[in-house]
Amino acid sequence: MGLVFVLVLVLILLIVLWRVARLDRSVLQLVAAALLLALAGYEWQGKAGLAGSPHQPAPHHALGDSEFARIRHDLLGRFDTADRWLTIAEAFDRDGDTQGAAEIIQAGLREHPRDADLWVGLGNELVLHGGGMMNPAAELAFARAAAIAPNHPGPRFFYGLSLAQSGRIDEAEKVYASAGHWPDRPCRRPM
Repeated sequence: MGLVFVLVLVLILLIVLWRVARLDRSVLQLVAAALLLALAGYEWQGKAGLAGSPHQPAPHHALGDSEFARIRHDLLGRFDTADRWLTIAEAFDRDGDTQGAAEIIQAGLREHPRDADLWVGLGNELVLHGGGMMNPAAELAFARAAAIAPNHPGPRFFYGLSLAQSGRIDEAEKVYASAGHWPDRPCRRPM
């Protein structure tokens, strides 16, 4: 029944194009060929009788503010370039979209690759995205922040905090105990 209805619609369309639009015969043949090809494709692949099942995206679970968000202003400062990017990323975090937050910080790093605070933020975000577990990418981000600003307390503090939150308390203690140098990690300080 549906095929008959579609054929009638195609026929009506061709008559309208021939009478009203006054298309040339060769153009009308081209349009008819395209419509019939579309009809053949629908007949071959289409399954009008199947019920639809729309796919719902996975819901994000609101996380609230992380420890990083609560204390970062004390160590990293306010009202600078990094603060703007990190504030936007924290809004994504509150909605539970840690991947979106990491992408925001990466966009900031594309514009400001030598901003140690953004690298610290990226390290923290990668830990959040990993379910609170430290991972090599986060370690690299913290190490990059320490290489850019070796005398800044932020990279060391937030690296140690991320280690502690990951359950690696002994390693966090070593980070906080090493006063003058970046601790020797498997992910060495980048050049």
